[in-house]
Amino acid sequence: MIVVDTGPLYAAADASDAHHAGCAALFTDPADRLVVPVSVVVETSFLIERHLGPAAEAAFLGSLAPAGVSVEQLGHDDLARMAELVATYADMPLGAVDASVIAIAERIGATTIISLDRRHLSVVRPRHIAAFTLLP
Repeated sequence: MIVVDTGPLYAAADASDAHHAGCAALFTDPADRLVVPVSVVVETSFLIERHLGPAAEAAFLGSLAPAGVSVEQLGHDDLARMAELVATYADMPLGAVDASVIAIAERIGATTIISLDRRHLSVVRPRHIAAFTLLP
């Protein structure tokens, strides 16, 4: 399973984004099952609507189900871990959405994250492995 962060989803939707081609290719034929935290769906939807408009937002939301993407809900343990991560990495700051990506990756045992956010995700030390493999 691969957990997906906001940046690559937005880049795949925005043809003018510098990372568009590489990110779109990652979602065309993924090597493994893609898991998207619900918080990432909400943040990506917000950014797409704000920058690309409601039609692009609707297209993004409509693309998730046919692609076989699993949208992962946040549970109580995830929220507690997110709070711990946000407090631990307050000097960055990490933020709730990145913390949710990490918490869900830890819970499901994912070792790979699709993210453009090297600044945060390369620094955080997950509980279940030494470091995440980051794509692209």
